[in-house]
Amino acid sequence: MSAEVEAVLFIFGLIALGYLAGVSGYLKAEAGDALAEFAVSVAVPLLLFKTMQSADFHGAAPWSLWIAYFASVAIAWALGQFVTTRVFGRDARAGVVGGVSASFSNTVLLGIPLVLGVFGQAGFEILALIVSVHLVVMMAASIVVFAILDGSRDGAPRPSAMVSDFFGKLLRNPIIIGILAGLAFRFTGWQLPGLGLRFVDALAGIAGPLALFSIGLGLRRYGIAGNLRAGVALAGFKLVLMPTLTLVLALALGLPPLAAQVAVITASLPTGVNAYLIAVQFGTGQAISTNAMMIATSCAVVTISLWLLVLQAVFG
Repeated sequence: MSAEVEAVLFIFGLIALGYLAGVSGYLKAEAGDALAEFAVSVAVPLLLFKTMQSADFHGAAPWSLWIAYFASVAIAWALGQFVTTRVFGRDARAGVVGGVSASFSNTVLLGIPLVLGVFGQAGFEILALIVSVHLVVMMAASIVVFAILDGSRDGAPRPSAMVSDFFGKLLRNPIIIGILAGLAFRFTGWQLPGLGLRFVDALAGIAGPLALFSIGLGLRRYGIAGNLRAGVALAGFKLVLMPTLTLVLALALGLPPLAAQVAVITASLPTGVNAYLIAVQFGTGQAISTNAMMIATSCAVVTISLWLLVLQAVFG
């Protein structure tokens, strides 16, 4: 067994332990929410702060990296939206949720510990370039598409109000705050005192295991309810189509090997919980998003291992 596949099995083993803790009743589902909130609000932002402050991005070209990744996002989104509406007969608003479910990677709770485990700190610094814009791009695109669809509906929120609400939430998001604070320290040359750095190191160090365990425990509360075929199709787009597109684009754009591999593995991540939160926020497609998330997460241990083998063959 290769070290990379062993790392994937270890990471998904932590998710499985969290899931078993929930299924067995050893821990309540609410504990998963609390752990995830702590990871997203405290541990992961501090990890990103530390990374953005001192990272050497190892020759990665941000624009080429972002083009390779987000072009594949756009294609997977468009196909997910098309299939949801034209094949499975859902309305246009549910189609947006289908598109999001086919393209919104779990970059934080799963992506960060996975990339750290497989590619180490150097790979994580590349991932941080994607994470720094991922939430902003995906949430902004969702708001714009829904605003276009809802523009003619009576009682629909005004686009200006939606934009104002978006930026308000964005500036309060702990992930964004951690990234911006790290960049501020980076560009000003500020340094944390020794005691402050110890606090950051201690809390950032538990981000990965805590996030993975919370994913497993949180999955206990999301079931599979109806729209099973749509969930399978969207999970297939997320786990197979999107990383394939990213690999092709990364090779075409000449990304450095490490950046290309991190981009592909990030694209191969299962659907994140934000797809479900978007469905809840706009009141449509909740079952589609939960099915896609559950099915993709369940299958990802196999598909990500296969993608690592593909990347090893391509990049040696």
